[in-house]
Amino acid sequence: MAIKQYNPTTPGRRGMTSQDFSGITTRKPLRSLLVAQKRGSGRNNQGRITTRHKGGGARTFYRKMNFNLAADTTVTIEHIEYDPNRSARIARVKEANGTYHYILAAQGMKVGQELTSGSDIAIEIGNRLPLKNIPLGSTIHAIELQPGKGAQIVRSAGNSAQLMGRGEEGYVQVRLPSGEVRLFLDTCTASMGVIGNEQHQNVKIGKAGRNRHLGKRPSVRGVVMNAADHPHGGGDGGRHGIGGGKNHGSAPKTPWGQKTLGFKTRRRKSTNKFIVRSRHAAKRK
Repeated sequence: MAIKQYNPTTPGRRGMTSQDFSGITTRKPLRSLLVAQKRGSGRNNQGRITTRHKGGGARTFYRKMNFNLAADTTVTIEHIEYDPNRSARIARVKEANGTYHYILAAQGMKVGQELTSGSDIAIEIGNRLPLKNIPLGSTIHAIELQPGKGAQIVRSAGNSAQLMGRGEEGYVQVRLPSGEVRLFLDTCTASMGVIGNEQHQNVKIGKAGRNRHLGKRPSVRGVVMNAADHPHGGGDGGRHGIGGGKNHGSAPKTPWGQKTLGFKTRRRKSTNKFIVRSRHAAKRK
């Protein structure tokens, strides 16, 4: 899938690129699988902003995704569609009894293709199987963390994981996109192939207005703030690097003083035992 270039007719257009929508087969989503969304603008149920720099943007409808296609189900792809709520494309599929679903679209999926979910099925793109039935070295996506819960990880555009090996006590080793190698129960399911729209990460926004349409509000750098407003702010007599003034040369911090840029914040004691090799160790190699 290629990236669409623009002629530099305005300063904003110079260098701007966008996704290629030629692979999308319909512009009209299925109404029965749409849900109206209320814009939270990064606020919690008390109305307090818990995620900054969110708000506004074009109105969107949520597509009800099926991340846990039932076993022994065969569906046919009717359309490849755009989804404003995720970076990946989605596929509208239909069962023999007329039931429709939305699933993640993998590279190579085509209209009219049949997909199957089950244990003893063909190893083909889009088919969904338990990890114990997938050959070693296979490329997979949309992986369950808990059996029966549905796909939770490896769901964004161009991503994939690789089945590395089989361990003891019903576990398999999977290398995730971050480079981390993790243990999964072999009864968890995954879909075959790589998620489509792989050029998503190469799109150049080009102008601020496009981010506002996406619901992203501006972010002000800490180094241009006053010292009272940010640990990076301040600095008498001119510009300084991160940690201006008396904090000049200190480690980068968030507005609340938490270290960032390489500082490890992951504390998941209940799941650390499943990590065979961390993503940090993978990057060092």
